Order: sequence, then C-alpha cells, then structure tokens
Amino acid sequence: MRELTYVAKRTVEWREAPDPKLQSDHEAIVTPVAATSCDVDSAILAGHGFIDPPFALGHECVARVVDIGDAVTAVSPGDLVVVPWSINCGTCDHCRAGLTAHCTAVPHMAMYGAPIGGSWGGLFSDLVRVPYADAMLVPLPEGLNPVAMASASDNWSLSWRLVAPHLKNKPGARVLVVARGSIGLYVCDIARALGASDVLYVDPDPEHRELARSYGAATAETLEPVRHGFDIAVEATGRVEQLALAVTSLAPEGICESAGNHFRPGELPLLDMYLTGVTLRVARDNVRNHIPDALELAGSGKVDPARVVSHVLDWEQLPGELPEKRLKPVFVRADG
Repeated sequence: MRELTYVAKRTVEWREAPDPKLQSDHEAIVTPVAATSCDVDSAILAGHGFIDPPFALGHECVARVVDIGDAVTAVSPGDLVVVPWSINCGTCDHCRAGLTAHCTAVPHMAMYGAPIGGSWGGLFSDLVRVPYADAMLVPLPEGLNPVAMASASDNWSLSWRLVAPHLKNKPGARVLVVARGSIGLYVCDIARALGASDVLYVDPDPEHRELARSYGAATAETLEPVRHGFDIAVEATGRVEQLALAVTSLAPEGICESAGNHFRPGELPLLDMYLTGVTLRVARDNVRNHIPDALELAGSGKVDPARVVSHVLDWEQLPGELPEKRLKPVFVRADG
C-alpha cells in the first residue's frame, strides 16, 4: 500500500509500505474514503512542527471498514466510520474516565499522523490498522456526508468540546474566537447554534471572516483586548500573543480554551489573569469521548460543517495539492 509521507517543508510524497495486517481479534483494517488536513498539519507542512521528517501524515478521516478481528462487535466490513486521531484502548482507568488521549495501554501521546508514542501510520494512507476497533471506531450516522464529517476525527469534535459544555453551563454566554483555521469557524457555527448571545471572530483572513459572518458571528481583522468583554474565549492560532489577547478579554471567572499548537514560547499576562479569575485550558483533546455528541449535533440540522470545506479533491491529488495553503481541503477516494 501507499502512505502519504511528509518529507520536507511543503513537500509530501507517496511511499510504499507493507499492507497492515490484523494482529489480534480486537483489531480492524480500514481504508480512508474522505480525509482532510487538521489545522496542525498546516503548521507542520509550513515547517513549524517539532518532529523531523519523514513520517506518515494525516489524522482526520471517515473510513470504510475492510476487515475485522473475530472479537470485534461494534462495526462490520463495509461500515463507514470516524477514526479518532489518538490511539486508545477504551478499558484502562484513563480511558474509562474519558481521558482517551492519555491511554495507559499504549505509549504516551500515541496517535495517527505523527511518530510520537510509537509509529501508527497516517490517515492519508491506503489502509490503516485500528488496534482497538470497538473502543475507537464510531459508525457514521446515516445521512451524514463523509466529506462534511471528515474532520470529526479531531477538529469538528474538538470544536464541539471547546464551547458546547460551557454554553450548557452558562446559557447565552458571550464568545470570543481568535483563530486562523477551521477550528475557529466550526466554533462560530456551534456557538451560535447552541445559543451564544454574541460571537466575535478575529482573523486577518477576509474569506474566513466572511464565512464566520455567514454563521452569525461579528468579525474583526485585529482586536485590542476588550476588558470583561466575553464569558468564553477560544484561541486557535498557535500564537502566544493572540492567546494573551483572548485571556485579557474575559469577564471575571471567564474560561479560555486554547486549541492552538504553541510550538513557540511567549509570555502570558498572569497577574491580570489572576486578578480576573481566569480558567485557562491548553490541551490536546480527548476526542473519542466527544465524537458521538459532535456527530449528533451535526445531524440535527442546526449546524452546517460542510461550509468550512474549502475544496473537494481526488485522493490521487494528495502529493501535489496537500501542501497548498487551503482552509479545509478534503481528499476523496474515487472507489470509496
């Protein structure tokens, strides 16, 4: 089979690899049918990652099940499934507590699309082994488009977690979104659908701002801190100065969720955060725990994640097209 491999800045290529085989009765083999780049993939392709190439890329896809072990009961060959980005067993103490990104049955940080926590391959591959099929794979509900939901492996479900629980606890909250890629736009859609009273989206890209406005958000190219202006802030830029903008715009006891990958250091206004009583979470997401709720919202008709998809491209175009700077391209296998 082929793996799409990151080899240098703005450069990926197909490389041959052995076809994955079932290694236990609890595993599955899947073939991605609609795969997309995560916001962090864009940073890696731009040369801002912290892992040296080469390595197999990709950790967001909807796939079709090809083969299963005898003990697998949750899915069957032919099913369309969401493949979560992190490897998790579903039965260790962390997994049962919902901390699926911290599974103790595998090396720390085990994931698709980057060789940390072992080498598990990438979801821009012709075939993928899923080691804990019943725990990991989530059947795609009937009626949901695989192209629209290609990001349910990570960014879409992460975006649900960034705002949905907070809006449940504080209905009508004011939401600030400081972003650069798909996460912030998904957040705008979800926040408005779940009753946020105001959503302000900050991004220098005019096309992104136009899409945010179509979701009912106010927009700004840049922003000075708005003292006590928002109850919830979401930062998804990977820039510490933008995270500082978000936290200094919070109302007392406000909550800031940082989904940016901060590869570069910086300083935060810690005294101001202390005086305001800010809660800041900077974290990889335990996405498997949130995928069902995020898919349920996607199927409700209240949101439209398909509008964030910027391009639909053929699977064979991956080497030439993935390095191009695009918001959310989805690559579709013709025989999927």
